[in-house]
Amino acid sequence: MKIFDKISKYVTHAAGRPAAFITAFSVIVVWGITGPIFKYSDTWQLVINTGTTIITFLMVFVIQQSQNRDTLALQLKLNELIASQENASNRLVDVEDLTEDELVVLKKFYIELSALAKKEKDLYGSHSIDDAVRVHTAKRKRKSSPKGGVEQSPQ
Repeated sequence: MKIFDKISKYVTHAAGRPAAFITAFSVIVVWGITGPIFKYSDTWQLVINTGTTIITFLMVFVIQQSQNRDTLALQLKLNELIASQENASNRLVDVEDLTEDELVVLKKFYIELSALAKKEKDLYGSHSIDDAVRVHTAKRKRKSSPKGGVEQSPQ
């Protein structure tokens, strides 16, 4: 596997360089120019079709492996950021392993949290729906009580 990782990393890096594009473009131009020489024969067409199909087939696997590695690295970095924040919810660590249904539930949670945050106009005040509801309720009570938010005790 390590040899495939090394080859994949090298090929992905090389394929993303301008020289790779220029080479591929040049091959197509040369192929096009040779069309009249070969009288646009079936063999002439088969050469480019076969070549591009093989390269595309192999590149799919190389690029997918590279993308998997990059995605995993990104997920680990995000997990580290989440874990390092005192007020962050650790429920998002390894969120990529949730099922589609669980992701939908989590999305609804954050939509509700966002709606509560918009009401409060405070992006940093709460980190859970329970906290947001509690803060929102407390603010409403303070606003509705007499004397600027200080509740009077009955005498």
